[in-house]
Amino acid sequence: MPLHPDAQAILDRAPAVVPVLLDPQAIREQFRAMWQLPDNLPPVGRVADAVLPGPAGAIPARVYTPGGIGPFPVFVWFHGGGWTLGSLDENDYACRTVCSRAGVVVLSVDYRLAPENPFPAAADDCYAAVRWVSRHGAEIGADPARIAVGGESAGGNLAAVTALKARDLGGPSIDLQVLVSPVLGHPDDGRASYRDYADGYFLSKASMDWFFTLYPRNAADLEDPYLLPLRAANLSGLPPALVLGAEYDVLRDEGEEYAARLREAGVEARAVRYEGLIHGFFGLLAPELPPAREAHEQVIGSLLAAFR
Repeated sequence: MPLHPDAQAILDRAPAVVPVLLDPQAIREQFRAMWQLPDNLPPVGRVADAVLPGPAGAIPARVYTPGGIGPFPVFVWFHGGGWTLGSLDENDYACRTVCSRAGVVVLSVDYRLAPENPFPAAADDCYAAVRWVSRHGAEIGADPARIAVGGESAGGNLAAVTALKARDLGGPSIDLQVLVSPVLGHPDDGRASYRDYADGYFLSKASMDWFFTLYPRNAADLEDPYLLPLRAANLSGLPPALVLGAEYDVLRDEGEEYAARLREAGVEARAVRYEGLIHGFFGLLAPELPPAREAHEQVIGSLLAAFR
């Protein structure tokens, strides 16, 4: 399918996510400058910043609470940005939408970023946030017995890793993992989407190569399933998964491969490809991409079913 006209309009005015060889702080400033908070934010009952205890100190977070009387199920969300960029702000629109329409508390987690905090810092923070919810969810109006995790891009990676850690390290129980354009393998693994969409579609292979120079500590980390879940030998016993991907995205094939491997391991998993769209369609670019609303509804429906 051709690129959606709204996706093409974004590409016509936007640079690649990461111009290679710039220092991380310069990239972060450019990333913030290219993103603007939309005017038409979906209404929710309450939005409040929070601080969670983490393995290396405080973890900033943002709590979106729907209207009505709780406790509500909780959806723990991890933003994207190659483990190097991003903040709580860029996914505000999507978090509000899911909170309002699914009737869930959304806990958006601002984990530590590389290269200042390389692997496994981000993964440790995200798992710690979910463990905190399982023990203290009532403090934010959430039901600790009904937890889902999700994220986009590197955040999708962290959601998948959190599900693996919860399985391996004694919980907590997770009802659903939502993986949007997740990073699950390495850019040099040879997948066709890395070849076909290597440049010119917002997220480039060069950008992913750059992220992989910053997050891992060494080559050995690249074999760790808590960094790259497709390296895991065993995917059984994981929570059901909804994997969403964009047609024009270097990460497309690894998400679909992960869903297939989950099914082979006996895990309920569904992969949905959004034709004509580019990386970042769910969160960062959602206000400018009307087709993203279909993806939001897909996630909302899956959360409602998981928490039924």
